Amino acid sequence: MDNASPTRRRPLSLAARAALATGFALAAFLGLTGLAQNKANYASELSAMHDRLHNYAIAYITGTDITRAGKVTTPDSQPNPDFSRPGSGLYAIIVGNDGFRWESSSALGRDFDFVRMLSPGDTAFEPVETRSGKLYVFSYGVSLDSTDKRSVPLTFAVAQTEDQFERQVATYRRTQFLWLAMLGMMLMLLQLFLLRWSLLPLRRVSSDLAHIERGSRDHLDGPYPVELTVLTRRLNAFIDSEREQRTRYRDTLADLAHSLKTPLAVVRSQLENGGDAGNLRGELLDQVRRMDEIVAYQLSRAATSGRRTIASVEPIAGHAEDLVQSLEKVYAAKNVLCEFEIEDGVTFPGEQGDLLELMGNLVENAFKWASHRVLLTARSVGKIRGRSGLELVVEDDGPGIPDEKIEKVLQRGVRGDERVQGHGIGLSIVQDIVKAYQGELHVDRSEELGGARFSVKLPPP
Repeated sequence: MDNASPTRRRPLSLAARAALATGFALAAFLGLTGLAQNKANYASELSAMHDRLHNYAIAYITGTDITRAGKVTTPDSQPNPDFSRPGSGLYAIIVGNDGFRWESSSALGRDFDFVRMLSPGDTAFEPVETRSGKLYVFSYGVSLDSTDKRSVPLTFAVAQTEDQFERQVATYRRTQFLWLAMLGMMLMLLQLFLLRWSLLPLRRVSSDLAHIERGSRDHLDGPYPVELTVLTRRLNAFIDSEREQRTRYRDTLADLAHSLKTPLAVVRSQLENGGDAGNLRGELLDQVRRMDEIVAYQLSRAATSGRRTIASVEPIAGHAEDLVQSLEKVYAAKNVLCEFEIEDGVTFPGEQGDLLELMGNLVENAFKWASHRVLLTARSVGKIRGRSGLELVVEDDGPGIPDEKIEKVLQRGVRGDERVQGHGIGLSIVQDIVKAYQGELHVDRSEELGGARFSVKLPPP
């Protein structure tokens, strides 16, 4: 048994939907227009035939006289030559009292017994079915006076076959259908052109999105119609947000790897050096706890947009001592001495994880480049509403950083010396944290030690 789900029908495109809707609406409109025109033409042709037969009847009435003896004399001339041609389809009949009846030459051999007398002044126009087919008959009742003032009632009837009338109607319908069909085709072609022109901005947006997917463009540049401006602006915002999020996650992974490097180095150093099992176990537990905190901190950073609401402070002295002890074990071979000048009670105006990342990267960078000495200075600055900012300075006696390379060294992934092991992202992390706290980072040469000097100033929370 085939359990495969049936193939879903592909939805119609906007152009196809619009074309179908327009086609149906146009067909309905032209159909109703044609029907209305046909009815109007039918009524117009019928009215024209009525008027024409009426005029023929008046012509016969005008040409008819009554003699002194009361005899009816019919006109010698005919208002239309067809009245003289047998079977022409146009007939005239006059009937009166005492069995009087007159028929035009065209009516010879045909049965017109349906003609009845009408009262003087009465008229009638109606279709009549005969053995020869349908006739449209106009009848007019009159009373003519003879020379001796004697009135003679007569009824004049003029008839026309249906064939001529239907031919005129059919000719109109064929002509109308041809022109409406041509008009419909022209309107459909025009509508397709207008649809294509109207949907061109959407196709341009689709094409620009394809370029963005291929990486040949960064944004939807436009220009686009007003109706699409909000859509393209939000798409651009979504693209920027997605890129920022992807960059943040990638940077967080790199930051996590960089932050775990020091605890891992301490663990490896302790394992390689051996020593008392109790002390080793305690050191390993401390570093595992430190790595767990680093992982939690970096995951928290990845989930935020980079802006921080500072609601706590962290003392610096204790964290600085723990950090330096760990680095002294990693860089034991260099025999680096780290000195402290930490003001009593100085605090970091933010989260503990940010303090450890900021101070850890600066101090580790100093250990990496120092020859023998590192100086860590921390003091309170800019006290506002009982809370102080922080100035954190880290100096070393290494080679320092040339002024022209300072900006490059602060970029993510760039190392001051490719021969020195590292990822080149520690100082970038420092910059990100300083920027998040709206602080300042200044890099120059240490006057006291001669190497690099990194100075961070953070405003009060």
